[in-house]
Amino acid sequence: MWQSKNNGPQVQQFQEELIFSMEGFKPYGWYLTLVQFAFYSIFGLIELQLIQDKRRRIPGKTYMIIAFLTVGTMGLSNTSLGYLNYPTQVIFKCCKLIPVMLGGVFIQGKRYNLADVSAAVCMSLGLIWFTLADSTIAPNFNLTGVMLISLALCADAVIGNVQEKAMKLHSASNSEMVLYSYSIGFVYILLGLSCTSGLGPAVAFCSKNPVRTYGYAFLFSLTGYFGISFVLALIKIFGALLAVTVTTGRKAMTIVLSFIFFAKPFTFQYVWSGLLVVLGIFLNVYSKNMDKIRLPSVYNLINKAMDVKKARTLAQTV
Repeated sequence: MWQSKNNGPQVQQFQEELIFSMEGFKPYGWYLTLVQFAFYSIFGLIELQLIQDKRRRIPGKTYMIIAFLTVGTMGLSNTSLGYLNYPTQVIFKCCKLIPVMLGGVFIQGKRYNLADVSAAVCMSLGLIWFTLADSTIAPNFNLTGVMLISLALCADAVIGNVQEKAMKLHSASNSEMVLYSYSIGFVYILLGLSCTSGLGPAVAFCSKNPVRTYGYAFLFSLTGYFGISFVLALIKIFGALLAVTVTTGRKAMTIVLSFIFFAKPFTFQYVWSGLLVVLGIFLNVYSKNMDKIRLPSVYNLINKAMDVKKARTLAQTV
């Protein structure tokens, strides 16, 4: 179950690249988000019918805030791909680990240890290093795209902590969170597109090739929904920091798949930066299991090295 849900976002981001590779689709990132929110609302409603307790536990005002943040992080992120190439977007996305930690401090009053901070720094630097080579080969920086993805990261840094606080305070289910946050978000986007006259051109474009556009959007939404359920479960059980750590590590695998399916040059810089990301994952796991994982101190390592050296010297003397 864990493996299937964790693979969802990898397939989803491959499909996102595929959708935006369609000629003429780049200006319609907000419409893709609208369709995505509609599918998520339907999936959430179906899942909610399968559980016994169907009551809404989280207040409506909280859901309006969460929906606004969700619209910001997903809509702005989708739209930024119309201005930035995929590696450039990942460079910005991978930097959300530290904002999430800052959000945990200011929103929930959390305190993180040195291992958590080191994990965030290692994973952020590793992913920046991992994608830097590709972005320098074919850089496509655009100020509009940079502003969009930066705003998406600001919303993303807040939303995980707000969701965690709300779900733990009211003991809400994942399906409830998805249904109400995305259905309210759907209304937000629909009103926004209607007011800016962005709905008509997008519908006209997608109607020319409905199987390809809406078919990709359905698969994109389905795999994304599995990923969201997995992330919400992580947030509820382990907290926002571990959830973002896992999703950030998953981005490394997403980039690997991007290299496999979309031809890109290779350099060993990807290997070393990937190892740095793995180190960050280990540090985060270690910080959560310090009582179970006992790492030897530097003093003990030196003593062991000296003992081995003495044993070898004694063996040579004999």
